[in-house]
Amino acid sequence: MEEIHKEWTAAGVSASRTTTHRRLQDMGFSCRIPCVKTLLNNRQRQKHLAWTKDKKDWTAAEWSKVMFSDESKFCISFGNQGPRVWRKRGEAQNPRCLRSSVKFPQSVMVWGAMSSAGVAPLCFLRSKVNAAVYQDVFEHFMLPAADQLYGDSDFIFQQDLAPAHSAKATSTWFKDHGIPVLNWPANSPDLNPIENLWCIVKRKM
Repeated sequence: MEEIHKEWTAAGVSASRTTTHRRLQDMGFSCRIPCVKTLLNNRQRQKHLAWTKDKKDWTAAEWSKVMFSDESKFCISFGNQGPRVWRKRGEAQNPRCLRSSVKFPQSVMVWGAMSSAGVAPLCFLRSKVNAAVYQDVFEHFMLPAADQLYGDSDFIFQQDLAPAHSAKATSTWFKDHGIPVLNWPANSPDLNPIENLWCIVKRKM
């Protein structure tokens, strides 16, 4: 609003900040925190577009064969989102209205997977995820979950392009186990429905 008020003043329009704010509200505008969007370069945008065009005619039956996976970090010290408080004017510094913060909050990295048939057990990752750790997750969590969710039916595994995921050793593991991997464009968490599930879990926490 400050920028708009300056533009109006420069154009010779005499209006107080209160009037400017009221006129913006009358026009249907309201001040909101901007949504976060993944920054993509032009090459990544083109790959995203090509991927969506290639998949736009997939049926629900085809998507039901996909097991979507991801890792997500959960802050466990003070929750994943800042709580809101009800307070009166002048109570901003009241201890009851404050939220404690730490420089390095406790957190845990979790691997999970989901499909139309259900979800896989969560795997709590105790160390940095490299190719060896990632394959260990497959052996003890992904494969048992796939057996439970799909039985003898074929499925397609989805993963992003994190270094441990795109490592040559990981690709070899998939080939040795005969598991097809869904081609996936880089820097595209918005395409993965498991992100919505992570958000629900963090809100409930």
